[in-house]
Amino acid sequence: MTTYRMNNIKAGIEVAETEVLANIRLELQKMGIGDISALKLIKKSLDARKKDKLFFVYAAQFESSAEIKANADLFAVEAEEKLEVAGSERVFLTRPVVVGSGPAGMMAALCLAEMGAKPIVLERGAPVLERQKMVRTFWDRGEFSEISNVQFGEGGAGTFSDGKLMTGIKKDKFTAKVLHEFVEAGAPKEILYLAKPHIGTDHLVKMVENIRKKIIRLGGEYRFYEKLVDIKVVNGALQAISVQRRDGACYEIKTDNLFLALGHSARDTFEMLYRRGVAMEQKPFAVGVRIEHKQEDINLAQYGRTYFRSSYLGAADYKLAAHFDNNRSVYTFCMCPGGVVVGATSLAGHVVTNGMSEFKRDRENANAAVLVNVDARDFGSNEPLAGMYFQEALEKKAFLLGGGDYFAPAQTVRDFLLGKKTVRFGRVNPSYLPGVRGADFRELFSSELYLTLQKGLVEMGKKLKGFDDGEAVLTAVESRSSSPVRILRGKDFQSNIKGIYPLGEGAGYAGGITSAAADGLKGINFVN
Repeated sequence: MTTYRMNNIKAGIEVAETEVLANIRLELQKMGIGDISALKLIKKSLDARKKDKLFFVYAAQFESSAEIKANADLFAVEAEEKLEVAGSERVFLTRPVVVGSGPAGMMAALCLAEMGAKPIVLERGAPVLERQKMVRTFWDRGEFSEISNVQFGEGGAGTFSDGKLMTGIKKDKFTAKVLHEFVEAGAPKEILYLAKPHIGTDHLVKMVENIRKKIIRLGGEYRFYEKLVDIKVVNGALQAISVQRRDGACYEIKTDNLFLALGHSARDTFEMLYRRGVAMEQKPFAVGVRIEHKQEDINLAQYGRTYFRSSYLGAADYKLAAHFDNNRSVYTFCMCPGGVVVGATSLAGHVVTNGMSEFKRDRENANAAVLVNVDARDFGSNEPLAGMYFQEALEKKAFLLGGGDYFAPAQTVRDFLLGKKTVRFGRVNPSYLPGVRGADFRELFSSELYLTLQKGLVEMGKKLKGFDDGEAVLTAVESRSSSPVRILRGKDFQSNIKGIYPLGEGAGYAGGITSAAADGLKGINFVN
């Protein structure tokens, strides 16, 4: 049997996917190809270039023993390569330890468990359902926990997000393994073929719990409320680690394989690793605000008047960027259709924003980060942790500007462009939890960053109608879009200390759920 791909299959937005598959089968039969099996959709995207005629474009895959003449839209492809766990080639003299249970940590632990290595997963925060309650208490009542929050706890920071699974990395056996494991754990099957797949925070919570249960069934062990606080190194090789329990008591684990899937907010752990000689470098990142519009306005701008209220289309999204001569760029990130803006700090006395959507994306507002790149010229130093301290100082300023009670400073776009404090909001109601207070962002950002963000908003308004609407709301500060640090590693994924493997977004090698999860798999399989 040969595997074939069929591209450029167009269908109206109202046509059900089952009907699309039936039409594909009929089309193949008309071509004299009746011997087909394993027919499935492998891609679905919306063509919205003509606002009066929207349609979906599909790609499909099937198997056949027939000799099929290839053309631009129908051709043979290699069957999907599957990840074969390299367990038989690796002997672990001590139990491997995975630090962090975000996407990279989960996939690393799952791979180790499938190899029979019985990994120990250390998670400084709570199990996901318990964590969910603690986060909700913060959003509802402003009662903050440094132990378990939007950044720390089972599932990592992505658990409270839109759950986007798009990735800029090459789709291969690692990303395929990630998506199939997600579906097995409860994610919607459509993530396997949508051009812009997402899970939603509601599905993420269930999925994370189910992956943990699978790891435990395979011999892995989770230790919640336990934090890596030190490493023991002898002659350049890891010998043991120190772990702190919730009550402050510490104990030692002897291990020569430590997989660091820290996430981008484990600042105390970065400091400890730096003191202990783990090689790392400063990494440029980006800071800015969350912008909110009425979702209906975004739908109108993207779908046009004929379709903007269509029940066949989900909430519209966007992706925008503007580039300037001062080596600065302003761009949107982590756009959350039909979502809310939430408090996402991991430290007391700081304010951090993030966006979150449930799977249905049916809330009143759309939101996205609007970010400007920052680097050593902003940090004031080339030291490896200088960006992290810049990030921290900005979050402290946002806390004070918001009133010192975890409310966030917010400003309308009109006031931001005019350079004046916001005293009232208009038709766009700020959704940030726990709450917002009107502010002037000139008190938050440096003059250069403020002016660059201003120019960026204006330029983006030229690309997406209404993006710079005066009543849109900006909430600050968005500062955790990526890690400010890169922990250096070699082709074998090891750091300069033998036995320590930095993985995922926090280590500076990924930029989202899928890429972080794939990096966790690659780190176990030692792929160059």
